[in-house]
Amino acid sequence: MLENTIWRQYHQENNFREKLAEFCKMDILDIIEDDKLLYGVLKSKLTKKELKLFAMDTAKIDDNALKGEFSYDDEALKKAKFKLYKKLKQDKTRLEFRQSSTNEIASIEQ
Repeated sequence: MLENTIWRQYHQENNFREKLAEFCKMDILDIIEDDKLLYGVLKSKLTKKELKLFAMDTAKIDDNALKGEFSYDDEALKKAKFKLYKKLKQDKTRLEFRQSSTNEIASIEQ
């Protein structure tokens, strides 16, 4: 499951749940349990470029490689990372990752 994702291009495991918990300042138990659903929410909240930057940055890819991949200079990379991590910390983004949000959706669909 989720073997052909941007995340797996840079990580051996689907550990995006732990990284989201870390950067969103959330308890890992509060985050959506289903990896496929959680990854779908992550994809819906970030642009493709932001998702790739998140995957590469959390995989500890060198900043020079990031600059080459995205055609950024030092300042643009710094701004892109700031914007990405700011977005992950925003309530409107963080709340979508919560398990309770999927329970609300499920109850509405029934």
